[in-house]
Amino acid sequence: MGLVFEVLALPFAPVRGVGWVLDRVVEIAEREYYDPTPVQAALADLERARLEGRIDEEEFTAREEELLRRLEEIRLYQLGKTAS
Repeated sequence: MGLVFEVLALPFAPVRGVGWVLDRVVEIAEREYYDPTPVQAALADLERARLEGRIDEEEFTAREEELLRRLEEIRLYQLGKTAS
């Protein structure tokens, strides 16, 4: 049965290949999107900018809140991945 199925499914091999490639692209995109390293680096840069006087406290607070929300989103995503 396995050999017969493979022969009959042969015309669909390119479609399965495209599906596999799309799965890999999504996997890599998710890995990059949910990587906390760039967000942590942005927080460090933001703190440096505040200390050097390049931004004021109001702008610092607003951008810091955004970055901390992003880190929380990443943490929740990672917890969900490990739980499943």
